[in-house]
Amino acid sequence: MTADDRALPRSFRWLLAAESASSVGTYVTLLALQTIVVVTLGGTSADTGLLSAARWLPYLVAGLLVGAVVDRMRRRPIMVWSDAARAVLLAAIPVLWLLDALTLPALLVVVVAYGVTTVVNDAASMAFLPRLVAGPALQRAHARIDTADAIAQSGGPALGGLVVRAVGAPFAVLVDALASAFAAVAVARIRIDEPAPPAGGRRVRDVVRDVAEGMRLVYRGTALTRLALATHVWFGANAVLGVLVAPFALTRLGLDPGAFGLVLTAAGVGAVVGASVTGAVGRRLGALPTVAACHALSAVAVVVMGLAALAAEDALAAALVLGAGQLLHGIAMGASNSHEMAYRQTRTPDAAQARVNMTMRAANRAVIVVVAPIAGLVAVTTGIVPMLVAAAALFAVAAVAIAAAPRASGT
Repeated sequence: MTADDRALPRSFRWLLAAESASSVGTYVTLLALQTIVVVTLGGTSADTGLLSAARWLPYLVAGLLVGAVVDRMRRRPIMVWSDAARAVLLAAIPVLWLLDALTLPALLVVVVAYGVTTVVNDAASMAFLPRLVAGPALQRAHARIDTADAIAQSGGPALGGLVVRAVGAPFAVLVDALASAFAAVAVARIRIDEPAPPAGGRRVRDVVRDVAEGMRLVYRGTALTRLALATHVWFGANAVLGVLVAPFALTRLGLDPGAFGLVLTAAGVGAVVGASVTGAVGRRLGALPTVAACHALSAVAVVVMGLAALAAEDALAAALVLGAGQLLHGIAMGASNSHEMAYRQTRTPDAAQARVNMTMRAANRAVIVVVAPIAGLVAVTTGIVPMLVAAAALFAVAAVAIAAAPRASGT
């Protein structure tokens, strides 16, 4: 056990176990759901688009409201019951299939309900962690969780493919159902005295007032505002990149699906590396400078990906260059998130943690929903490489915005 590990409370192990299991289950489910739509139900790309919309819609519709409600409740019980609810909803998918009632509309209803419970769980877990882990150790706790998620990102899709091949896509989601059930039990084992919920404030206008207060805390013109706006730009850049990578690799570079899968795995490997070294980097540079450096590294990573076009005649060389860019982007993502989250949470009052986190998360998801289709349409007209340049420029803007933030002690 390292000194950093000893700085974290013993009960954090249960939260880390819960988050790790959930991450693995989530990546298996994402692959299984797409397979259900395309293979089991014979759907098209339009249907997979509906699936993606169903997944993100709850964040846009309910995110702000959920944040306000969670801030008025104890957070650990919400995590337990939302994990249990996710397990039940996922178990409903193979049941529907066995009853010959698994249609696309039915699946979308389940996914939306699952998305709502995930929003609730996210709001509660993000607000719970600062209560469990003291401020100085918060970045290390986030780094542990990020490392576990990066490992799941690297192996989860492969595991999902094996499970789908072995038992079929409708039953593969039971991996996530079991993971959610385990997470509920693990979180229930955490012993912590949470403060009593605030009295009163149950009326609709009180909840609306709380939502507005959460937005003011994020966008009132502080360093937190600068971080939020830079994060929105980052999500816009990443949305552009997400639209471009697959057609760039499969059509422009001519990679086969197997090679493309290995290229994407490089990002997961990079995320593991980034999350592993970010503590040392942060101690040397500080939180915000580390985040700014990571966003700048993402800009460089996209430029490297674009250079793969110069090696398009050699599939192996093109895959290696594209994979190198993915690796760098993965390192940047793995190293930045823990500092960004810790910086945000240590500067947010406990009573507003869920609202502030969900305000930013809802806005980030809205950026994805708006930017991704626009980027896809523009890329058809301008070509993929110019849009990669645009993505690199947006990452650079995010880096400059954070680097220019006023320096405070400990940042």
